[in-house]
Amino acid sequence: MVPDGHGPRWREVLEAGVRGDRVRHVEHLPARPGDRLPWPGWADPEVVAALERGTGGLPWRHQVRAADAVHAGRSTVLSAGTASGKSLAFQLPVLTALRATARTSPNGKGATALYLSPTKALAADQDDRLRALGLDAPLTSTYDGDTPPEVRRWIREHAALVLTNVDMLHRSVLPGHERWASFLRRLRFVVVDELHTYRGVFGSHAAAVLRRLRRLAARYGSDPVFVLASATVADPATTARRLTGVDVHAVTEDASARPAVSVALWEPPPRPAGPDGATGRGERRSATAEAADLLGDLVLEGVRTLAFVRSRTAAESVAAGARRRLSDVDPDLAGRVVAYRGGYLPEDRRALEEGLRTGRVAGMATTNALELGVDVAGLDAVLVAGWPGTRASFWQQVGRAGRRGTPALGVFVSRDDPLDTYLVHHPGALFGAGVEATVLDPDNAYVLAPHLAAAAQELPLTEADLELFGPVAADVVDLLVRRNTLRRRTNGWYWTRRERAADLTDLRGAGGSVRIVEGVTGRVLGTVEAGSADSTVHEGAVHVHQGRTYLVDRLDLEEFLAVVHPEPDPGFTTHARSSSDVRVLAVDSTVRHGPVRVASGVVEVTSRVTGFLRREVGSGVVLGEQPLDLPERRLRTRSVWWTVEADVAEAVLGDPARLPGALHAAEHASIGLLPLLATCDRWDLGGLSTALHPDTERPTVFVHDAVPGGAGFADRGHARFAQWLTATRDAVRSCGCEDGCPACVQSPKCGNGNEPLDKAGALGLLDVLVEAVGATGATGDPGGADDAHPSVA
Repeated sequence: MVPDGHGPRWREVLEAGVRGDRVRHVEHLPARPGDRLPWPGWADPEVVAALERGTGGLPWRHQVRAADAVHAGRSTVLSAGTASGKSLAFQLPVLTALRATARTSPNGKGATALYLSPTKALAADQDDRLRALGLDAPLTSTYDGDTPPEVRRWIREHAALVLTNVDMLHRSVLPGHERWASFLRRLRFVVVDELHTYRGVFGSHAAAVLRRLRRLAARYGSDPVFVLASATVADPATTARRLTGVDVHAVTEDASARPAVSVALWEPPPRPAGPDGATGRGERRSATAEAADLLGDLVLEGVRTLAFVRSRTAAESVAAGARRRLSDVDPDLAGRVVAYRGGYLPEDRRALEEGLRTGRVAGMATTNALELGVDVAGLDAVLVAGWPGTRASFWQQVGRAGRRGTPALGVFVSRDDPLDTYLVHHPGALFGAGVEATVLDPDNAYVLAPHLAAAAQELPLTEADLELFGPVAADVVDLLVRRNTLRRRTNGWYWTRRERAADLTDLRGAGGSVRIVEGVTGRVLGTVEAGSADSTVHEGAVHVHQGRTYLVDRLDLEEFLAVVHPEPDPGFTTHARSSSDVRVLAVDSTVRHGPVRVASGVVEVTSRVTGFLRREVGSGVVLGEQPLDLPERRLRTRSVWWTVEADVAEAVLGDPARLPGALHAAEHASIGLLPLLATCDRWDLGGLSTALHPDTERPTVFVHDAVPGGAGFADRGHARFAQWLTATRDAVRSCGCEDGCPACVQSPKCGNGNEPLDKAGALGLLDVLVEAVGATGATGDPGGADDAHPSVA
């Protein structure tokens, strides 16, 4: 499968024994020579010398063109491949300007700059790289939640380049802008790294924060240039403009050298037959188990490997499985395989990052916490266990391999999931399409309201400010006045309450974090998002931390606390069950296609975790169900839904009793395939199906965004309904199982335990839908991207 010259060690691992037939496709991306240009004449010679030591020569063409635009005062976005040197493109003009203005300033305090990253790890890594340049100026420092108060004071007074994130802008810098007055008065650059991560509701929050920053900067007399960078963005100029609110010049070429990359699509085998000969409804071995075996085997062959997984639990499981596989052969090597994920304490995270940089860590299983640009040199291979949600994330992860300039290997290991299965059997949907459109809505009223309140507390809002925040700002301000959150006076709108307005919202949509504490010792093991705590750390749940297993004794949502005790081998896993209901509040659009109606609008979703299942480890057999008494959650969001005439559905199915199972299966499959159209994954979505909904008076399937106010995902599904449902129908039809399996109509997040499901019935209904909307036989381009192929290196 892997050609000569692409590493015989990989060939041995991928094709060993009976495993060769698991590779469904290998895409060979050839090496590419680079194109360099001379250093710009305006650049500071000392900065050039420092950067040249790292590049080993002249800069790439795209670096110079982006740097020239920034130096000229143009807000600029650079979209190029992973490891193409995007950091240099902003380091060169920013460091040059900060040093020049400091030299000419009477007090030695020149211009300042903010560097914004989506993660602490990336900001810390960028700071390390800046310090490694060995320049005497400018003074740089990270500023995040781990920064002690006395250090924060020093940063405000002395640092010229502050590396932080939008969360800290929202909670600390902007509410306390008076203490940052000197810094903001001199603010010349705002660097936004990894632009593609600012999507959905988080992207909408970030857009509001950046508008608040621009407003305060103008108050202090500055108008910063925005510099944005990302490896993979569709239509980067539009995305950057929607995020920042300013016109942005785009540099989209990638002139860097790239090593050869072989990308394999890997489908795990069916589960072994049980004692009764059954294989579990066509289920395949888990991607987690396959990735653990591959990680162990690659490390044994001396291939430094990073394995990306979908969850914190999976990171722990893959690392533990690889260690077990290695322990019998080389116990010392087993100790060099670790897990990395969110929820670790800061000192633990940074120790693991350093181990990966130095080579002490030979294999690592990680969540997307390490997807972004943390500098990790010398990786030979990347495993992607389960579709990461978007093509942008996939190429970002695969692009982490080959950073020494040598040929690299990427392996996508599919889960039993409709989208994963579709991709390994339709390589063109991955390799023949560009990245998705980045979806963010700066005019989301639910997101904008708390930010307008925060802006009013920072500085009274004026009529002129409303234009900065977009066309819906005036209506949202009126709403806040009616709620007595703001008060209108002759010179603007004022915050009326004593509490901090910035505390009204959480940018990540998590609603805070729940601490996981070991009951006997009081030791804090880590955290989980409050929004998911009732389904992940409820009483009786199994929790895995750094390879050790715990059981949850108590969950206190008011105190944001989960108390656990060690349970080395519980013998089971836990899976939450829930109930939900959807009510239509407003219909924005309805289109009739014969017996089918497709609509979009605003809905209210009511949900509650009602209990959990205990499943035997390995077999997945249900050992029991435990009820839970947890609070109800309400969500007002956006949804797309479709209905079909009951008589038509019954004629297709032959028996009305099959309708709930057919609708349920179609709902699951359509949620699984929607990420082909937008930058989301199925965990950003929710759904409901019913044989008779009171608001539509018909059999109905809802697919809704899983965040307040919506994130644009359901709307994108509505806009491209025909392509979406055609891909869904094709995925279900091509699955080889008889009754439905995780690769087609089962869902890992179903609150009803995947019952009832009727695969054949779903296929019949989907045929009706596709024919009705006029898409029969037309698959189209499910990705909808403009680029022919993203760069991976």
